Amino acid sequence: MNKKYIYRDLSWLDFNARVLQEAEDESVPLLERLRFVGIFSNNLDEFFQVRYATLKHISLSDKSNHRLFDGFLISDLLSMITDKVISLQQKSAEALEKIQRELARQNIHFVDETGVSPKQEKFLKNYFLKKVNNLLSILFLTDSTPENPTNSNILLAVKIITQSENLNSNQSQYALIEIPKEVDRFVVLPKERGSDQRSVILIDDVIRLNLNLLFHPFNCIDIEAHMIKVTRDAILDLEDDFSKSYAEKIKSSVEERILAEPVRLVYDQNISSDTLDIIKQKLGVNKYDGHIPGGRYHNRSDYLNFPSLGRKDLQYKVLEPLNVPNLSLERSLLAAIKKRDYLVHTPFQNFNYVVKLLQEAALDPTVKTIKITIYRLSKISNVVRALINAARNGKKVLAQIELQARFDESNNLIHARALEDSGVELIFGISGLKVHAKICLIERLENDKVKRYGFISTGNFNEGASRVYTDYSLLTSNQEILKDIGKVFDFLKSPYMRYKFKHIVVSPNHTFNTFKKLMNQEIKNHKKGLPSGIRIKVNSLSNRLIINQLYKASQHKVQVDLIVRGICCLVPKIKGKSENIEIISIVDRFLEHSRVYIFTNAGDPKVFISSGDLMTRNLHSRVEVTVPIYSQELKNQIIDTFEIYWNDKLKARLINQEPQNKFRISEQKNQQGSQLEVYKYLKLQSESLVREN
Repeated sequence: MNKKYIYRDLSWLDFNARVLQEAEDESVPLLERLRFVGIFSNNLDEFFQVRYATLKHISLSDKSNHRLFDGFLISDLLSMITDKVISLQQKSAEALEKIQRELARQNIHFVDETGVSPKQEKFLKNYFLKKVNNLLSILFLTDSTPENPTNSNILLAVKIITQSENLNSNQSQYALIEIPKEVDRFVVLPKERGSDQRSVILIDDVIRLNLNLLFHPFNCIDIEAHMIKVTRDAILDLEDDFSKSYAEKIKSSVEERILAEPVRLVYDQNISSDTLDIIKQKLGVNKYDGHIPGGRYHNRSDYLNFPSLGRKDLQYKVLEPLNVPNLSLERSLLAAIKKRDYLVHTPFQNFNYVVKLLQEAALDPTVKTIKITIYRLSKISNVVRALINAARNGKKVLAQIELQARFDESNNLIHARALEDSGVELIFGISGLKVHAKICLIERLENDKVKRYGFISTGNFNEGASRVYTDYSLLTSNQEILKDIGKVFDFLKSPYMRYKFKHIVVSPNHTFNTFKKLMNQEIKNHKKGLPSGIRIKVNSLSNRLIINQLYKASQHKVQVDLIVRGICCLVPKIKGKSENIEIISIVDRFLEHSRVYIFTNAGDPKVFISSGDLMTRNLHSRVEVTVPIYSQELKNQIIDTFEIYWNDKLKARLINQEPQNKFRISEQKNQQGSQLEVYKYLKLQSESLVREN
């Protein structure tokens, strides 16, 4: 691997391979390994819906030049992606088979329609008639069937063989059965008398078991059913119809996504060729789409919701969220933040501090204004409830809600309606820019003067995500920082105006130049013999100008330490270019999501947390906010936790080197991953402060 850059789509597939490694890792609890299979599959679905679909659009466009940066044809990249996905899918199937064998040793068995007992078969027929049959949609495929006749993604392709009227030959009919989303994908069978064995069957096989009930009028000789999975283009088409509001365009585009063109077909490799041919024809699958032969079952993302079966021993041990030292949910958070800054590091610490701050502001009679950006929210959101309550209590509430948060558009539209109905002023977006910043500003009248409070986060204000995503939220009353935050909201309302920020760093206008300046300063410091270094933790690194700046720092002997969870297009250890760059990626029980930037700055570190990664979109086509950490105590905490992550010898992988995704394993026994070590570090801090008090 000697080229300067790695294509972002191939790098993303390398990231998903790291997710699959967790499914293969025998140190991970069995049911969690099964869920990692689900995460891997879900990630792959979204990849094809968005990235593969984008590349396909370009390859089919009228433009003659379908080349990437390095003269590479996009059609060749699509082929490379397909080959790599087929290999990963095979590994996924092997991992799943192994997990199922190990679950069998734990008395948890997967059965299909051929392996159920008479008692179980009776149960399943009853289950089918009561809970499944009436939900099924069956579509026969004939010459008159239009192309792309169904909006379902998970289907059983059925071939029915009947005897012709002259009794001398057989004839075949074809149909599609839509697997209903309204029922659980897994059915837990009742225990057999005297047995502790738990048996689980997929709903696909429940349907297969009852095919004769479905097609009994046809006097079938034989019926076969094979699963297929269609992945559709998920890119929103926001047409230039000026008679529609922005929200209306999003709504109609989300509805059209359901019937969008296919970009991938995954099928049971045992399906007959005639059935597969008619399926491809009727679903509009062409040679430019991904054709992935697979096993009997697809849509492994369902394993994300595999039932726990009461087996806590086969799952991660629960880590109760810690309290933030000196910050009590039982007392006023506004009063506490007035005295000093606090940092909430979820999921290790309690996300309820963020919700409680909004709830307190909603009730406090001296609070006059609340302004917030919203990107992704829980379906049932206490954040939304607090904002609605604030508006009902006479506060002026402004919410910027991003309707293009991919795959959350419908959910955000629902919340937008509820907020608007309660009197919340909404901003829906800026043409050409996604608002990805995670900021909140609370304005309070104290002694006839406006006093500002607020929080800036690396992640979404989402209760569900806060339990599985690692993120930082800075709770502050720093008036200078919050004055800048106020200017961001001014920009969101009046994007044609130019604003200067003294403390925070804001995309799309300032982030690249600020980071470039900070990196160049590290080069200058090293030349002067002063302490220097760059340490960055992000989800993705793909912008080539930033990569070139990091290469430049390395060439001037500045040490660069990178923790990159996902896409990483930079190649370390190239002689004369990136010898001083080290990269690791950590994939573990929690999704690493926090963005941290640390510059040694001659021994007085500059530390930032940010909503943005180092991708071109974050730097130039999104509104992102990066905030400096001024409290020495909080700086130290971020530097300490970065060091814990950096020293991970269990879940850290060396990436973009050969072999790809090699674990950086310690020879020490009983080594723990960095996430547990961060939890222990924060817990120890909390306990030591309790002892001091």
